[in-house]
Amino acid sequence: MLTQPLLDKLIRLHLPAFRDGLKEQLNNPQYAELSFEERLALLVDLECTRRWDHRLHRLIMLAAFPQSATLEDLDLSPQRGLERRLVLELAQANWITQHLNTLVLGPTGSGKSFLSCALGLSACRANYSVRYFRTSRLLFLLTQSHLDSSFPALLDSFAKVDLLILDDWLRDPISVSETRDLLEILDDRFGHRSTLVASQLPVTEWFAQFPNPTHADAILDRLIHNAYRLNLTGDSQRKLRSSIPMPST
Repeated sequence: MLTQPLLDKLIRLHLPAFRDGLKEQLNNPQYAELSFEERLALLVDLECTRRWDHRLHRLIMLAAFPQSATLEDLDLSPQRGLERRLVLELAQANWITQHLNTLVLGPTGSGKSFLSCALGLSACRANYSVRYFRTSRLLFLLTQSHLDSSFPALLDSFAKVDLLILDDWLRDPISVSETRDLLEILDDRFGHRSTLVASQLPVTEWFAQFPNPTHADAILDRLIHNAYRLNLTGDSQRKLRSSIPMPST
């Protein structure tokens, strides 16, 4: 019979879902009622769906989100200060197509990381590559890369990521060398890729955090002038979700 050789060839052609679907059709007489074109369309759809599921899984794993967050689970109540229309627009990821940036701002515990991860997941669903970093850990990684001479390769990898998420932006003191490294990354990305920055500091306070005003001007120029802004307000989400009752005084 031709069946087994055909199934083996489908594996060699890297069509496992097509093969599984064909085996199901061969074992289920109800598929005989469908035309050849209908059965073929089902097999092609199955293979495409399986491949997209695998790609999406890889994109999410490479993004390294610290928490599972989706736009569907996002609290868009008015007291949080989020404009529903803008959030849903950003979830479409057209801003990434246009190589724009997004700033997620708000006090500690307001849900900046959750929102950042949710927008990152939306980008993955739109078939964009994403990398998430806490800024302090990214700076440490960059410092280490200078020691082992991997900095050029690391810089090149960041230049290719469609969306780079930098959480806890400017939370910790930053050195001159770290500032130069950030500028290198943002310089490669400006006009070519998108960056999302989440910070508890207002944008008006960012300039003073950098030790070198020239570098500060260059970094802010590449981040803020082509960026959407989301300003979170309200009580700490950690406090609201805590199972431990908090004192009123």
